[in-house]
Amino acid sequence: MLMCAPPVLAQQSPTASETASARPASTVSADAAPHARYRLRSGDVIELDFPFVPTFNQTLTVQPDGYVALHARGPLQVDGMTLSELTDALRSEYASILREPVVTVRLKEFEKPYFIVAGEVERPGKYDLRGVTTVTQAVAIAGGLRDRAKHSEAMVFRQRVEGGVEARKLDLKKMLKDAQLSADLRLAPGDMLFIPRARSIHAGEWVPSLWILSLFR
Repeated sequence: MLMCAPPVLAQQSPTASETASARPASTVSADAAPHARYRLRSGDVIELDFPFVPTFNQTLTVQPDGYVALHARGPLQVDGMTLSELTDALRSEYASILREPVVTVRLKEFEKPYFIVAGEVERPGKYDLRGVTTVTQAVAIAGGLRDRAKHSEAMVFRQRVEGGVEARKLDLKKMLKDAQLSADLRLAPGDMLFIPRARSIHAGEWVPSLWILSLFR
């Protein structure tokens, strides 16, 4: 009696020569090379290309909770990953149903780096972060200080990769008076600079409300 082998889950089955010629040197798209250090965040759009199993190809948007929904595998948290890290995670996820999975990840859409200036400046708002931008340059971009600004107690709020918010207090008044440009902090993507109004502030008082403002896009 002939016995039928059980069905095998979807898998890649190129020949050895096809694999050698078709397998990319890197599973991260060359188009993504300029974004090698970029870490995914909510709202980003990524494209997954499975060259040997095109039915698994997807275009995904990172959801507000940091997850995407994969074909046949379900939810995967990708927030904070680089494209290389995501590629490794995808190969691990699909290894149980694909033989030596090959996947190319492309970053299709992403939010341009930005910073926010709030408080006592002439034009508070959200600005593109183009190249190196320091705190004093950010103030200038935002139209300069208002008369009632207490720039001796400026605050920079920065989100930590591991979670939470770091708050740093800067005395811009002394920095400018003494020409201490070496102390002029460089802004990172997503930073918020806050200039208070002629009164002292405490980091614990401002962090919760100001960081929520920085999430508005």
